[in-house]
Amino acid sequence: MLKGRLGLETARIPHANRSGLLWLSRGALTARDGTLSFERGTERAENDPLEPGHFAIPFQGVSMILLGPGSTVSHDALRLLARHGTALAAVGEDGVRCYTAPPLIPDRSGLAREQARAWANAKTRFHLARRMYAWRIGELLPHRDIAVLRGIEGARMKETYRLMATKIGVEWRGRVYDRRRPTATDLPNQGLNHASSAVEAAAAIAVAATATIPQLGFIHEDPGQSFVLDIADLYRDTVTIPCAFRAAKSVTERPTENIERVTRRLTGRELAKEQVIPLMIDRIKALFAEVPERK
Repeated sequence: MLKGRLGLETARIPHANRSGLLWLSRGALTARDGTLSFERGTERAENDPLEPGHFAIPFQGVSMILLGPGSTVSHDALRLLARHGTALAAVGEDGVRCYTAPPLIPDRSGLAREQARAWANAKTRFHLARRMYAWRIGELLPHRDIAVLRGIEGARMKETYRLMATKIGVEWRGRVYDRRRPTATDLPNQGLNHASSAVEAAAAIAVAATATIPQLGFIHEDPGQSFVLDIADLYRDTVTIPCAFRAAKSVTERPTENIERVTRRLTGRELAKEQVIPLMIDRIKALFAEVPERK
């Protein structure tokens, strides 16, 4: 009847017709009767919407499963996911860490090919960089030099830090970051480090979900996650900085709290509340929707 020990060997649903992302945590993802099953024990975390029990997973109808803390996955489940082109990413609580996300194997390569073509041409690469700066700043700047755009954005960020610190009520003495001593700075700077990591994890999930190429950035150039950083920076003003400064204020008022834990939880709640990862996916698609002719 059905080929293969797990069945449904050739049934496929195009990613364009799938629902996107499915979040699972604190359970076992296994294969049962030719399909995926997620098994939850009696333990239930605070604010966890999923009851204990066995749940059939419509894996052919989603593009990626995000597997959170306290979870395990069987070899048969991995094999079934791969057979049907459904990606699996191991993530932190609320998606504020992305530990591993093997490349999605989609049925189309349009976004990745468009990204590679745009990146390989200096004019279109700069055009998309200007588009991303326009999304952040609210206007399309006339300048034709990426260094000038970076300078304008840097000056704007200094003012954004100052205004947000005043609004939330934290003392701000400037951005300081020592990669070798990340905890040697003040609380607002530590909060920015942790919030940035959380938003970058969300961006890494979005990049993996769209099967775009993380190394090919348009504003960032050298890091292996350049495009991830490009996408994460689109939410620096609205997510990263507010969450970082709110966390710093909370820990200032309650010194026994841990700045990393508070920042991750605040940022995770904001990512979920504002549906940031789906927004990132939409932004990636919009970025490559209208690429000018390459000359």
